Amino acid sequence: MARKRPAPRSPWRRRFGITLKILIALGLLGLGALAVAVYVARAQLPSFEELKSSPNGQMIRVHASDGSIIVSLGPSYGEWLSYRAIPAVMRDATIAVEDRRFRSHPGVDPIGIARSVMIRYERGRWIQGGSTITQQITRTIFLNNQKKFGRKFREWILSLAMERKFSKDQILELYLNKVYYGGGAYGIDAAARKFFGHGAGDLSLAEAAVIAGLVKAPSNYSPTADADAAVGRAGVVIQQMVRNGYISQGQAAAADPEGLKLAPTPPQNSARYFTDWALPQLDTLIDETQAPLEVWTTIDPAMQRQADEAIRANAPAGAQGALVSLDRDGAVRAMVGGKDYVTSIYNRATQAVRQPGSSFKLFVYLAALEAGHKPEDTVVDEPVTIDGWSPRNDSRRNSGNVTLRTAFAYSLNTVAAKLGQEVGFTTIADMARRFGISTPVNTHPSMVLGTSDVRLIDMTRAFASVAAKGVAVVPYGIVRVTANGETIYTHEVDRSRVLVAPYVAAEMTDLLQTAVNTGTGRQAQIGRPVAGKTGTTSSSKDGWFLGFSSGLTTGVWMGRDDARPISGLHGGTAPARAFAAFMKPATASRPIEQFDTQVTLPEWQLEPDEESYFGTPDNGGGAGGTPLVDENGNPIEQPVAPAPVDPATQPEGDRPVAPERTPQQQLDDLIDSVTNPDDRRQPAPPVRQQPPRNTPPTVQPVPRQPSDDRPTQ
Repeated sequence: MARKRPAPRSPWRRRFGITLKILIALGLLGLGALAVAVYVARAQLPSFEELKSSPNGQMIRVHASDGSIIVSLGPSYGEWLSYRAIPAVMRDATIAVEDRRFRSHPGVDPIGIARSVMIRYERGRWIQGGSTITQQITRTIFLNNQKKFGRKFREWILSLAMERKFSKDQILELYLNKVYYGGGAYGIDAAARKFFGHGAGDLSLAEAAVIAGLVKAPSNYSPTADADAAVGRAGVVIQQMVRNGYISQGQAAAADPEGLKLAPTPPQNSARYFTDWALPQLDTLIDETQAPLEVWTTIDPAMQRQADEAIRANAPAGAQGALVSLDRDGAVRAMVGGKDYVTSIYNRATQAVRQPGSSFKLFVYLAALEAGHKPEDTVVDEPVTIDGWSPRNDSRRNSGNVTLRTAFAYSLNTVAAKLGQEVGFTTIADMARRFGISTPVNTHPSMVLGTSDVRLIDMTRAFASVAAKGVAVVPYGIVRVTANGETIYTHEVDRSRVLVAPYVAAEMTDLLQTAVNTGTGRQAQIGRPVAGKTGTTSSSKDGWFLGFSSGLTTGVWMGRDDARPISGLHGGTAPARAFAAFMKPATASRPIEQFDTQVTLPEWQLEPDEESYFGTPDNGGGAGGTPLVDENGNPIEQPVAPAPVDPATQPEGDRPVAPERTPQQQLDDLIDSVTNPDDRRQPAPPVRQQPPRNTPPTVQPVPRQPSDDRPTQ
């Protein structure tokens, strides 16, 4: 009987067999390559003692201008604890919550990786990374936190090599002494001292659970930042310890994370606003990223305290305040970004962008002066409409022919609009950018009244450049940097960039002097020559004062972070008072410096604008602060103002009381008070009937006098 021939093999089975053999061969080759890579990495790893001494980050000590230390930043290290000196509850809590199979896996946990992949598939995003304790310390010492496969593969190789070279106890010792626990604290001893005020050798179960829970998200679970989140996370750690058999349920119940007493937080001062602004600049100034740095800065501790006090004492309730003061070369001598750094680290001096109101007229008049105008030039103060926009003066009246000096002193909006139309709104925007405004500047006609958002530090820089006679001033905070006793950076002041001709800057200073001496900024007087400008936005949302004296330029802003109106806030009130409160002591030790141009009085037949006495907005608002343009610069219809009552037709009892001194005597008194530094008496305002404090002012007109017999104001 013939033998039955076997059935021929299916071609698919043959192909599958070949594929399987290839895969097995590739797997063996891959395992061989992995083994070679691991042992090569093992041979290149530093010794355990070398890993113990390697730094985790860069220490930075910041010095003030007098050499005192403002703050020390960077990693904080506690005492190195050997494995046996680390409390068992700390070791167990860490293993329970971070890597419960730590004692059994070879450095990489396949089960943890598989679980992470499954969760990623179910949730659609990475929730768990599956990293072991060995992988985490490997990443801390050798790698970074980039989520790329190449970095992850190197992490696996190094983790397997670490497990081949060091014992589990050594790896856990490295981990607990080097991992980051938040607040600048590296290692459990630094964390215990920061959060609980004692070393890690005395940690209780609850304290160990809080610290172990920080590794996952140090900023989210920090007990000083969010006590409830820290306690909740500690509860998760304790339950994991029960589940893994490290503690009993009774021990877990006895632990009381909520009853823990935290170490008091050291007070933070407002100089941190300055360091938060200055220190990031190191990335562009130097290349050193390892050696400890000594950073010498421009900040003056006495001026910083005075600035802090000036803002806190003068900012209205519910409002924030900011101040920047620059020396003549751009050195930042004081910077306050808010009332309290502890409650808000938002730096309103360098980060906030707000409308500047009439302080923006600096650029309008600079452009006009550069175009050939002079402070004595006459322009007609009259109703004006530009592309459908009709600004009004704050006094809601027009005064005919006035000089530019008078128009600037009393912040006449119609004149600013006419100048903007004449020189070009694009020219004004270019002038603002030339002087350092880094935010976008619109070219709507209403831009002349300060409708573009700006930063306080930029506006202060612009005024400082005028004070420097038209030479660009660039704010800086870092003078020099040393590393290991060697100077690696020194700041050099650049005085080569001329923004406007010196005579233009001198004429602008002339106008700014008048605004402080007789106009809207009179509360900024400090007993020595001052030049400056107020700014108030519609509905009193922002108040500004910027000015300079004796080589020091200071800008002040006040307002609410949510931009809600603040009753009574105007540039000529609280900001001007804060400016004076700061500048008086700040300039006390400096010699009095006269400006290139002497104070020249404006035309006193002109009725001053509302803000001179009552503080209404000076950016184009109508009665009661109602804006004449919306936030996009479009005109808003306003009610027609009632016609003023002629005093001659008033009943005798309703007429304003005339001053006892003659108009000429009043003018003589005013000139004497302005020009005589030993006599700082204020000029008397025109006769008005004062309104109640909480009601809109009612202005009583002053009869127009003959040209040779003008009232003092």
